[in-house]
Amino acid sequence: MSDIVATWDISLSDGVHKVEFEHGTTTGKRIIRVDGKEIYRQDWMFKLVGKEHFQVSKTKCCISIEAVSGFAYEYSLEVNGKPLKKFQENQSRIMRTWVLYIGGVDTRVVLEKDTLDVWVNGAKVETTGEFVDDGTETHFQIGSHSAFIKAKTTGRRRDGIVHELYVDEIEIPLATE
Repeated sequence: MSDIVATWDISLSDGVHKVEFEHGTTTGKRIIRVDGKEIYRQDWMFKLVGKEHFQVSKTKCCISIEAVSGFAYEYSLEVNGKPLKKFQENQSRIMRTWVLYIGGVDTRVVLEKDTLDVWVNGAKVETTGEFVDDGTETHFQIGSHSAFIKAKTTGRRRDGIVHELYVDEIEIPLATE
């Protein structure tokens, strides 16, 4: 019987990772799975509360187990030292993500705005930058398809720079994740 008490989705540059946590409230058993793969198991523990540290890709994570009342527990996830919600807000500021179907495959393209790294389906790709009349273009390949991310100013200080993905000269809308 499964004792899964919490699941979380973490959106990182290399993809969206699912974290599952099992907690046996009588035995103290703790199991952490990332993307369906078990990465931590402790079958018997006397201490039913506490923290479990682990990594997803190279990102540090921590699950906190706190007693609420009696045998009721509360579970929370921290990513890079921040509560998951705060981490996700930060990620949405520094990453732009597009999802498209190309060559018979669902494809996820991520731009890290702080480093200008481009990731395609979890792999960092080689890019070439170019200045154009209304901004910059970062060129790369998705298989045999040519792609580029165009960065241009909105002309409004509050909105700053917008990023648009083009694959084979067709604009791809931003994903909502």
